[in-house]
Amino acid sequence: MSFTIFSDTRLALARDSLAGLSVGDALGSQFFVPGNDPTDLAAGRLPAPPWSWTDDTEMACSVVRALATAGRIDRDALALAFAGRCEPYRGYGPGAVTILRLIRTGTPWPVAAASAFDGQGSCGNGAAMRVAPLGAYFADSTARAAAQARASAEVTHAHPEGIAGAVAVAVAAALAARARLDGHRPDAARLLAGVAGTLEPDSEVHRGVRRAAELRDRPLTEAVDALGNGSRVTAQDTVAFTLWVAARHLADYPAAIRACVEAGGDVDTTAAIVGGVVAAYAGVGTPGGVPTDWLAAREPLPAWLA
Repeated sequence: MSFTIFSDTRLALARDSLAGLSVGDALGSQFFVPGNDPTDLAAGRLPAPPWSWTDDTEMACSVVRALATAGRIDRDALALAFAGRCEPYRGYGPGAVTILRLIRTGTPWPVAAASAFDGQGSCGNGAAMRVAPLGAYFADSTARAAAQARASAEVTHAHPEGIAGAVAVAVAAALAARARLDGHRPDAARLLAGVAGTLEPDSEVHRGVRRAAELRDRPLTEAVDALGNGSRVTAQDTVAFTLWVAARHLADYPAAIRACVEAGGDVDTTAAIVGGVVAAYAGVGTPGGVPTDWLAAREPLPAWLA
């Protein structure tokens, strides 16, 4: 199906994805708080609000703001936005704090990003955690979603795996949003194959997504054992797992987030990625979408986003 998406529709899709990302991030982060047990969520008991969001949401808001302003990613502008809006107490990793401080103090972003990890660049999951709304925005072109995701990743992640993680999540969100517009939900295998087809075949992220497709009907514990749960905070042990969850629960946002919480690991980030992809398909306040009471419990997004 070929169609044209107008700018207001693009932004509506991106904002729904951002709502799913931010609620997943904020709810997931509550399970690092002593006294909040994953079994409570499984039983329908939610943590006490407000749920504070983390760096995942803060950076995703800058991505959405860039798209709302220019309709594309300007890497120079995005790097400065990330650096200028960084609130370290939001949970930024030490590598990210260092890169953003370098950018803020005048180091060109290509130099700052390439300096991480003794010149290897970051393969962390940070570029993937913030990119789902961008994918939803480019629902009509997985090629453009992939290219713009790459641009959004490069300002902080010079390692090919960190970039591949962002591309994979963006393409998944683009396919999810496109399926929403088409009115036809793709099965898990088709969605994951669509993502894998946009990735370099020699990357670990590509191999992980292919493995996720093979495990699509397997139990959660088996998927975690094979794919990871973000506990190493890399794209390689985060992205395939999150896409496995999203493909499996594309029409059920609460079930998708519960799966992330049950899996443990880097829960705020896995729930952010999954939430962004699933909400691109299921929406907000709809059957299977982001519940309105969950959205109300999330800390308000920054005023500069409006």
